[in-house]
Amino acid sequence: MQLLKKLNGLWAGIGATFAAGMAAAQTAPEGLEIIGAPTPGGTGWQPAATSLAEQIHFLNGMLLYIIAAICIFVLALLVWVILRYNARSNPTPATFSHNTPIEVTWTLVPLGILVFIGAFSLPVLFNQQEIPEGDVVIKATGHQWYWSYEYPGTDIDFASYMLTREELEEHGYSQDEYLLATDTAVVVPTGQTIVMQVTASDVIHSWTIPSFGVKQDGVPGRLAELWFEVDEGNEGIYFGQCSELCGLNHAFMPITVMAVTTEEYEAWLAGGGTDFASLMDGSIAGDIELASAED
Repeated sequence: MQLLKKLNGLWAGIGATFAAGMAAAQTAPEGLEIIGAPTPGGTGWQPAATSLAEQIHFLNGMLLYIIAAICIFVLALLVWVILRYNARSNPTPATFSHNTPIEVTWTLVPLGILVFIGAFSLPVLFNQQEIPEGDVVIKATGHQWYWSYEYPGTDIDFASYMLTREELEEHGYSQDEYLLATDTAVVVPTGQTIVMQVTASDVIHSWTIPSFGVKQDGVPGRLAELWFEVDEGNEGIYFGQCSELCGLNHAFMPITVMAVTTEEYEAWLAGGGTDFASLMDGSIAGDIELASAED
């Protein structure tokens, strides 16, 4: 396990080295850093902000090494057979048609590999599908072509539309966030269990945030759920996209999530869930510190 984690870290470090130049060009809004976003030319995962994403990254790395080993082994067998049993090296071929030990081996070894993979993959799947009780519950509804959100038990509900190029700067983003940033964002506290209830009003949509390791189809007339918990210390902005082909403007209904501290989240709730700008520029955090000093 530890060896696999070290190898995963080595590959991640190599990828980060090549991507660093391109990622450095991205401008983060003051106050909250942009963490979960695609990198131009990138081929690896976005940073894992939840335990779910970390488990998926580990499983992916483990499968990569298993598949690579199998491919190398099969290639070696092919080369050996070509060299050892061609007509020149073996002019008189054998006439037998069965070899019981080999047939038992090529049956049991793949079965053992599948059992080994299942022992790691099934717990990851069950962890995703077993929805815990949420500290925060949010309902996401997909529409053609935008998302709307409700926070049950509060008066907070809003629609979230993709920002045009002309609107990016006034919302604190750069042109790098075109097709990613929205005019409003889902706000969640770090260190708490978030349950997203996902549905749709017209056709099937899909709510996903790669850095969280979550994806759930929203089906009209049905209410599905997913959960995640953003690790403390991973406060920032995360982007996602509708991941189910849903019509003409499918490519233009991104998802923005702001992960903030519990104190900032409570302050945002107290403000009626409308003061997104103060999250972007860090003024909510400043207000909290000022209030704490006065107390």
